[in-house]
Amino acid sequence: MCMYYIFAICAFATCGGYNGHLQVKVDCADRRQSNLSINIDFGYPFRLQQVHFKAPLCDAKREEILFLDGDFSSAAQFFVTVGVFAFLYSLLATIVYVFYQNKYLKNNRGPLVDFVVTVIFSFMWLASSCCWAKTLSDIKTATNPTQVLLLISACRAQEIKCTATQEPLWSRLNTSAVFGFVNVVLWVGNIWFVFKETGWYKTGQRYPTRSASGKRSSEMRQRQDSFNQSKGSQQVHRQASLNQSQAGFSLPQTYLGKPVICERENKVASQGPKIFVNEM
Repeated sequence: MCMYYIFAICAFATCGGYNGHLQVKVDCADRRQSNLSINIDFGYPFRLQQVHFKAPLCDAKREEILFLDGDFSSAAQFFVTVGVFAFLYSLLATIVYVFYQNKYLKNNRGPLVDFVVTVIFSFMWLASSCCWAKTLSDIKTATNPTQVLLLISACRAQEIKCTATQEPLWSRLNTSAVFGFVNVVLWVGNIWFVFKETGWYKTGQRYPTRSASGKRSSEMRQRQDSFNQSKGSQQVHRQASLNQSQAGFSLPQTYLGKPVICERENKVASQGPKIFVNEM
């Protein structure tokens, strides 16, 4: 989680600590009325309508007070606020993960709260980054030297030369917008990892696994039953064909009469000749 609060610090620090500087000059026909260094400073929270500067009036010996256009504080403060709260929550979550892991996992409340907060911060980072990117473009337009010179009355005359000697540097604010979208990617990607710790993911994973195993077991049983049935039918078919073949090649049975009578007759017939001895 240290990566999250590091990028959060980079996002709100580059935006909240910005100070821009713009310098223009007005060359009047009378050199005594010319002002070669009109400094305009602005910064966070970018309430440009409160930024004022003095510009000379070439046709009179006096100066006019001018203000920039636009109030861009809402988007800038929204972006910085999201960054600060994201930093605080990331720091708190790191402490809980390290020192209170058992309480975090107790009754599955910690992962559920973490999941909901992560989704909220992901949406807030997306909304604030988009708003800040659009607002940054508007700030650049409002502080464009050409736009600022049009506010000066003396610069509207063609004979008076007005130029910008120094323009604001936008690299820091551009970096803040980039860090905002980096935080969007980090927090949206963290939704999946936090969701895996909740009971919703475990419940959704458990039942499909059982149903899949039940399907596999039922399929295996059906295959086994079909295999046994096919095997039994093959055995019955083979037995029937064997009986038919035996019946086709069996010898005809003959009737030999009563075995007892035949045995007696054979016994009588097998006796040898009788010898009679006459007694004298």
